[in-house]
Amino acid sequence: MRYLSFERDGKATWGAVKGDGVIDLGARFHARYPTLRDAIAANAQREMAAAVTGAGGDLPLAGLRYLPPVPNPEKIICVGVNYANRNEEYRDNSEAPKYPSIFIRTPGTLVGHEQPVIRPPESPQLDYEGEIALVIGKGGRRIPEEHAWDHVFGVSCMNEGTIRDWLRHSKFNVTQGKNFEASGSWGPWLVTADEFDANKPIAVETKVNGELRQQDTTESLIFSFGYLIRYISTFISLKPGDVIATGTPVGAGARFDPPKWLVPGDVVEVSVSGVGTLRNPVKDEQ
Repeated sequence: MRYLSFERDGKATWGAVKGDGVIDLGARFHARYPTLRDAIAANAQREMAAAVTGAGGDLPLAGLRYLPPVPNPEKIICVGVNYANRNEEYRDNSEAPKYPSIFIRTPGTLVGHEQPVIRPPESPQLDYEGEIALVIGKGGRRIPEEHAWDHVFGVSCMNEGTIRDWLRHSKFNVTQGKNFEASGSWGPWLVTADEFDANKPIAVETKVNGELRQQDTTESLIFSFGYLIRYISTFISLKPGDVIATGTPVGAGARFDPPKWLVPGDVVEVSVSGVGTLRNPVKDEQ
């Protein structure tokens, strides 16, 4: 099943994709589950699926104003340098990391599918990072790795956009470069975890203006999805609706010589197998 958040008549709602249309579940469940996050937290997946069965689309996907699938997650937890050849891309002769690099993004830094990613006036170094994003369904603390997939509600695409020079403003802190408003995106929807085989690889790729820049599969991950969920939940309680961005492959714009920064008019597409394609134009902040 594919679930998404969107605007209808100027109001935020959420629903399920069916064919080339959308079933407005927010209208059907507003009293109990005003947002998709509320439905996830209530473990209402059977109820949601039942409402979709036999229903027709309320409006077409074409022309829809997409919001981030979970518009206001409590936490967006990001993982850095998590593909084996990405560590080699740094050319610093370092060994593979023993533990994942973790940082946090705020919800306002990510926009929905087809919405513009914004280049700020403070820097021309807006870069893309195509990633697989996991959304937590069942929360927990110290989640065993072998049960980690049971805690995943769904899978999505993310462009974990970055302002590169702001990553290096201080010695140990990437927060600034990862948290410019509307500098990244995710969506277009969540595909529920039951549509994936947790033991089979998932592919991710990024294109800029149709040019393939990044391409890899989860077989190359240094830290698997299960490991990440176990590790992160060791120090923080994961909550329904929380997002984990699992790392980006080689090929970000910063690694070209000269670098290929995003500029207004560019279009970034991040595709994840089994999910679809997240597409965003690039604009300057007005």
